[in-house]
Amino acid sequence: MTEPLSGPSNVRPDPAKLTRAERVVGKLVRGGAKVPGLRRLLLWPVIARPGYWFATGAAWLWGRILFGRFSKGQGIHYFSKLPKWAYGRGGTTIGAIYLTTDNVGDAVLEHEAIHKAQWKHYGLVFILLYVAAGSPALTNRFEVEAGLEKGGYVRPRRPRPSGGGFGV
Repeated sequence: MTEPLSGPSNVRPDPAKLTRAERVVGKLVRGGAKVPGLRRLLLWPVIARPGYWFATGAAWLWGRILFGRFSKGQGIHYFSKLPKWAYGRGGTTIGAIYLTTDNVGDAVLEHEAIHKAQWKHYGLVFILLYVAAGSPALTNRFEVEAGLEKGGYVRPRRPRPSGGGFGV
């Protein structure tokens, strides 16, 4: 598993593809980054960890209210059998809980376990940072860090056949 802060810094969302909310939150995050010591304070585990716990509790409660099936695999707890309107994309990790209908393959769960580590590192600030990173997964630094292939956003690369030519 990669470190939560090791995401590629050269991944930038295309401003033309961002929603108004994503642009506003991005401005807020960039403005907050200029405040001396704010990042250090918000990422201090004493501040970030309770946010992670709160988010985990809220996601667990959401999964229980909707009668999801609770399981664990690949380092993450998850609720499956949820209605599709209960989460975004193919599934959503909130805190330490992954919510989905049936998207529970090993690769996807590994991808979601990285999001769990991101939540643990950033706490509730992760919501703002994720929105500011933009909804297109290919340019969202958190999706890139978690692995686009494992998350099902891109097809796995096939190795090129080793050989020196055209069927020779």
